[in-house]
Amino acid sequence: MLADSDTRWKWGALTAYRIQPDIRLDGYLLRGRATPTVRQLDEVGARADSLREIRGVTFLEQMKDSVRSLDRTQCDVVVLACVGGAVQAMLHGLARAWQGAPSRPVVVTGYVGVVYEKLADGLLLRHGADVVLANSRHDADRFREVYRGVGADDSSVVECALPFLGGDRYTGDTAGSGTGAHDPYTVVFAAQPSVPESRADRTYLLRRAVEHARKHPDREVLIKLRSKPGEHTTHIEELPYQKLATKAPGGLPANCRLVYGNMGEVLDRTDLMVTVSSTAALESLHRGIPTAVLTDLGIREVLGNHHFLGSGCLASWDELDAGHRPEPDQEWLARQGVAADGTYEKAFDAARAKVTELRTADALPPITPYYTPRTAPGYLPGILARHGLDPHGEPVAGYADAPEETGGLRRVARDTVREAARGAYRHGVQRVAPAIRRWGQL
Repeated sequence: MLADSDTRWKWGALTAYRIQPDIRLDGYLLRGRATPTVRQLDEVGARADSLREIRGVTFLEQMKDSVRSLDRTQCDVVVLACVGGAVQAMLHGLARAWQGAPSRPVVVTGYVGVVYEKLADGLLLRHGADVVLANSRHDADRFREVYRGVGADDSSVVECALPFLGGDRYTGDTAGSGTGAHDPYTVVFAAQPSVPESRADRTYLLRRAVEHARKHPDREVLIKLRSKPGEHTTHIEELPYQKLATKAPGGLPANCRLVYGNMGEVLDRTDLMVTVSSTAALESLHRGIPTAVLTDLGIREVLGNHHFLGSGCLASWDELDAGHRPEPDQEWLARQGVAADGTYEKAFDAARAKVTELRTADALPPITPYYTPRTAPGYLPGILARHGLDPHGEPVAGYADAPEETGGLRRVARDTVREAARGAYRHGVQRVAPAIRRWGQL
């Protein structure tokens, strides 16, 4: 399994175990900006039998060696738990590495959480994998529609659910009386690294959480953070709440504090979950915990809370201060893969059957992504170059040995794209070369 951030590691590892519990899981962390720390991996709680930090080109070389082994392959399934561009690069690299091999592993990919932006972009970057997992019926329908819309094969799309849903069912009061399953009654604000982005909006949300604590001294208000200063996550956090909290007027009250840790453990003590659009909302809803998706900053695509239209969970801090407890719409929950009725354990049956069918097949067809030098000549070369691959998916000479510092890698990638532009000119593709050359300005 190859992952490039803490949350994608969590999704990839747990997905692998959901598909097949009795496996050996060899984990690889793609070296980059968001490579998780040991603390972050411990917090996620997903374990692997081996773990190694690696570059994409080195990973591809290892996968190439795997199909040369005498026992068919050294691995049966490869889970790509990465951002779309990295998945696309690995798909092209694997297609090249496994070209002509009598057999190869099954390639699985998907999304770590709620898909509320870049639907077409992200999906087409994942096309070419044998299995593209959709975390709900809602997502599966959208995924197939995108693939059909460009004339691409949609048979890879398989409906399942988020692999990290679980935990005990909430047994507290949901009628809004202010009591709950825990003492004290606990409100959790699940912060997000990049939503919202502006200092004013993030300061506002922090202020409202603090004010809620002051208005309800009998409650505990926890501000659940994803990372500590200096750590990185899937999304860049330019304005961490830790820094904003140091400037909160009057400081944080005694019943309000910042917390880290595994989200499942935090949910064990939660009576009310509050967020803008975090996937934690789905984890909370799965347990039956009252969950509020904030409307204070509007219901906007850039915030991701538009995904929760029809959920019954939309609410403002003013309403929560006054005692409102959202009531989720059961039909919406079902379409989103939140199996509150207890059918969650069956959610991975289709994925398990699909992977087993492919894994036991005599041979698999070549990996054929939708994006090729023909379909996306001004887009694909730059994506591949960022990961040390030439426009044909071959590792660039010198990339694997380039210095660890970013500049060395960027120079090799830049030179690769420039060479692609020169090649385009040599082949008379003048209209394509300028677009490719622009990627050389990495």
